[in-house]
Order: sequence, then C-alpha cells, then structure tokens
Amino acid sequence: MQLTPQMRLTTQRQIILEELGKVTSHPTANEVYDMVRKRLPRIGLGTVYRNLELMADNGIILKLEVGGTQKRFDATVAPHYHIRCVSCGKVNDIEIPVMEDINKTAAELSQYQILGHHIEFSGICSACSSEEKQLVN
Repeated sequence: MQLTPQMRLTTQRQIILEELGKVTSHPTANEVYDMVRKRLPRIGLGTVYRNLELMADNGIILKLEVGGTQKRFDATVAPHYHIRCVSCGKVNDIEIPVMEDINKTAAELSQYQILGHHIEFSGICSACSSEEKQLVN
C-alpha cells in the first residue's frame, strides 16, 4: 500500500483496511462500518464512508460502482474482474486472466490514451438460483 504525503495511515484507516482485507464479499460502506464498529465502537458511519472514499481516490482500495447499485469496496487493487448477482447484488471476484491486449486494441480503435479497463459479469448466484428453483417447485 502506498500512501500519499497528504494521507497518513491513521488508526481508523488501518482498521478499515484490515477489516476490508479479511473479506472477499466486496462490502458496502454500511457493511464495512458494521465490521469496523466491533473494533472501534465509537466510530461513525460518515467517518468510515469518508475514509473509504479517500482510500479509493488514492488507489489504496477499489471502489466498485455500477449504475443504480450501492458502491462496494475491494481491498484487492491488482487488476481483476468481478461477477455480480442481478438478484441479490452479491459481488465476487472471478478468476479469469486479465486481458491486457484489450487496452491496446481500444487505443488503436479510438483517439484515447487507455489507462485501464473494468469488466463486470452479471448473472444469478447459486443461492438465488436455488431459491428460484424452490419457488417453482
């Protein structure tokens, strides 16, 4: 993790990072707040939210945003892809090799300097799929 000179690693930020790093569920700010509050009972939701945003802006964590859904946060900043359940909103990493050539292709086909790409797959998770099958039967 690299901190910028204007951003120091406070105790609150350290605990937020530790708690976020313990899960792969890509939690919302509210979910991170619930996790952090067990260790810092007096911390406010606004403080957690501001620190998540600040750390995302500084590239320490990822902020996942898809139109119409709550922002989710990810401690893994290395390039990787995600899959989201359209039924319950759960987000997971999907182990597919990152397609580096896609950046070059996009640059060749556009007038843009490509900085990166994000791919998110959508589907129905196994839990929601099982629930749908139970409702039909």
